Amino acid sequence: MKKIWAGAVIAAFALLLVPGQAFAQTRTFAKDVAPILQQKCQSCHQPNGMAPMPLTTYEEVRPWAAAIKRKTQAREMPPWDIDKSVGIQEFKNDVSLSDGQIETLARWVDGGAPLGNRADLPPPMKWPDATEWQAEKELGRPPDLVIKSDPFDVKATGLDQWWEPVVKLEGITSTRWMMASETRPVLKSRRLTHHANSFKTNENRPKESATVSRFVVGKPYDVFPSDTGTLFEPGDKVTFNIHYFPMGEAVTGAYVEVGVWFYPEGYVPKLKTNGPEGGTFSSYRDNDDRPQVLIIPPQGKQMTQGMHVLQKPAKIYSVRAHMHLRGVAQSIEAIYPDGHQEILSRMNWNHRWQITYLYADHVQPLLPKGTVLIVTSWYDNTSANRNNPDPDQWVVHGRRTGDDMSHAAVGITYYDKEEDFQAALNERKALLKQRNTQQQP
Repeated sequence: MKKIWAGAVIAAFALLLVPGQAFAQTRTFAKDVAPILQQKCQSCHQPNGMAPMPLTTYEEVRPWAAAIKRKTQAREMPPWDIDKSVGIQEFKNDVSLSDGQIETLARWVDGGAPLGNRADLPPPMKWPDATEWQAEKELGRPPDLVIKSDPFDVKATGLDQWWEPVVKLEGITSTRWMMASETRPVLKSRRLTHHANSFKTNENRPKESATVSRFVVGKPYDVFPSDTGTLFEPGDKVTFNIHYFPMGEAVTGAYVEVGVWFYPEGYVPKLKTNGPEGGTFSSYRDNDDRPQVLIIPPQGKQMTQGMHVLQKPAKIYSVRAHMHLRGVAQSIEAIYPDGHQEILSRMNWNHRWQITYLYADHVQPLLPKGTVLIVTSWYDNTSANRNNPDPDQWVVHGRRTGDDMSHAAVGITYYDKEEDFQAALNERKALLKQRNTQQQP
């Protein structure tokens, strides 16, 4: 015992001989934590943001220090459900924390969550709130067109409610090409809005339709890749598909707004697409739209898989899973015409956050004609699934929250000409060569 005590005294005395060494690992809010929160958290955790509490100042953050450590170490926050062990891992909108950032937050909490020197604080960020267009910051201007749904009265309690009004577009006097879009529910009904999709049709071309915008929790807005657009013409109409889920408070006159940004008048983009996330690939339907049966027994698990053959070469620039409460994961895989297979992404599923994952330009999959896309979905109807409201119920396919479904909402652009696809492949090779050159010492 004497040796142990003497050793501890010597160690403590040695630290005193090197000023500051005992505190070398101390982290402060001002210098270390605030920059992480600005970069990864505050876009949601701000006044009027979608998160339940703001995290923009030390006074706001300090009461949540222990929860921040717990949630970040479990990788539950920030929400980023891509499986990091397989598939493409480079994204434009990756908000996940690095191991080093998670360690920094933990050390700050373990050290007593000190403020530090206020002079070390980064300049505060000015975030657009929920009453502003989120895409305006990136695009530098407000939308060129705002489309409003007709209002709907949401009941305080009860089952899911759907609203599907049709709105004739005003202000479209010539051909225009959409480059970006964003949907925002009015503030008082935002938390009741499970999803809000909008689709464009034209009576002169009844077989042609396109997605205008899609809103789900955790998805901000859509900006197309460079020189890619969706056609708008005079006479177009927009059909809304809005899913409200009562939350105990009646909302009168709920509606959504869709902001549309156009390319300059007269400009025709090189690539055409049928809208953001316009490729919807089901895990229980194939190219012929033949449904499989989705039945999940009580206390049981299930898996569905759908195959889709691309009739044209294509580029994928984003992917988003969609399931309901029993869903736990979804993957999208490509089988190329030469036979080799590649998992593009595997997404763990959290019904509270439906993130659109934007692939970095140099890894966006380029898929030849004849490529087979396989969408696989996994469901857990047991008590181990913490999102499961009742593991003793039979669950079937349906659009109600208590039912389940599965599809991958894919941002995809098709090439009408094989030479255009070959040109894209050559551009990709040049881009990768340039990146390799820049990364070499």
